[in-house]
Amino acid sequence: VQLVESGGGLVQAGGSLRLSCAASGRAFSTYNVGWFRQAPGKERELVAAIRWSGASTLFADSVKGRFTISRDNAANTASLQMSSLQPEDTAVYYCAADRRARRSLLSRFEFEYTDWGQGTQVTVSS
Repeated sequence: VQLVESGGGLVQAGGSLRLSCAASGRAFSTYNVGWFRQAPGKERELVAAIRWSGASTLFADSVKGRFTISRDNAANTASLQMSSLQPEDTAVYYCAADRRARRSLLSRFEFEYTDWGQGTQVTVSS
């Protein structure tokens, strides 16, 4: 599945951004989706993930209460709403899909995700 992220940019601390992930293929609706980020000099880490049905989500502790994840299976999209952004949120954000259809396990590990987008830069200024 091809994934294309959009919505990144430069925002001041305390601001908000909404990232979108557009996917190709009807099967996207059966894939768990994760948003990951990688800051300079750091390893890529999970930000949030959502089950294929949308019934469950998980978040990194660092973003709980500030970020929400959603999906629209009819439109083949997933979104990450980010609020109260801080400079430490600065990173390249990636959308990823786990192509094991209707998987019950919602993983926070990047090796579990089979398809990746190119990423979108988010920069938060202080």
